[in-house]
Amino acid sequence: MSDFLQFSVTGITIGSIYAIVALGFVTIYSVTKVINMAQGEFVMLGGMIMFTFLGIGLNYWLSFLLTILAVMAIGWVMEKAIIQPTKGADPISLIILTIGAAIFIRGVASMIWGKGQVRVPAFTSNEPISIGPATITPQSIWVVLIMLFIVLLLYILIDRTMIGKAFQACSVNPMAARLMGISPARMSSFSFTLSAVLGAIAGLAIAPIMFPAYDTGLMLGIKGFSAAILGGLGSAPGAVLGGLIIGLLESFGAGYISSGLKDAVAFTAILVILLIRPSGILGERNVGKGGL
Repeated sequence: MSDFLQFSVTGITIGSIYAIVALGFVTIYSVTKVINMAQGEFVMLGGMIMFTFLGIGLNYWLSFLLTILAVMAIGWVMEKAIIQPTKGADPISLIILTIGAAIFIRGVASMIWGKGQVRVPAFTSNEPISIGPATITPQSIWVVLIMLFIVLLLYILIDRTMIGKAFQACSVNPMAARLMGISPARMSSFSFTLSAVLGAIAGLAIAPIMFPAYDTGLMLGIKGFSAAILGGLGSAPGAVLGGLIIGLLESFGAGYISSGLKDAVAFTAILVILLIRPSGILGERNVGKGGL
């Protein structure tokens, strides 16, 4: 029972990380129908840029804020430089472009920070806390709380504000939205910027747990994309559910089967679920009409 509880705590922590990354995929896809394969690099940049700001002696929370702003700017530039000029291109071409952007960002990161891992302090004291027979670090609790906070903020933003209504309008019918005075181009920039912010926050949250390196975003991006597909591409609740499922499958797979097979266990389960429900657990039959 103690092992089960510990694996559950670990799985929820890992799953929360994947859920935040998956929400970044969903945010962009909902408006632009672009699958941004550089989303994991936003996460990596969050940790690496924070390390740089702390290294030059800036206050921790000032560095936190500046890191979010820096990654947000990178996301905005990426959308302006890559997505908008190729407006109307087929989805495969756009995916290849974002893969190229991811490779470019990793290359620049390796030149700036090298290929070793960096260390970023935890938000608060990171002494383990006992929960019955299981233990959890305060930073892991922060990860889960941040994921829940992001879900709440996205709900308020998308369902309770005018910009959220415009966001949904562009998702459902860009032409009709344009006729109503809503700019799909601006909403596209907004979606990339918001996605970059989510990536940066994820990177800041996990940096004290998973010491970031230039290639950290590669696997995180794959796992986040898998979570978005599993939950239903275009569904924010699905992204969270998919992330938690993958995190739990990995944790239980590593604990009860083999740590070397944890990815195989998780992806095998994903394939089985998608064979039963190809649109994802909470996805609509036509994901192109889906929304947050």
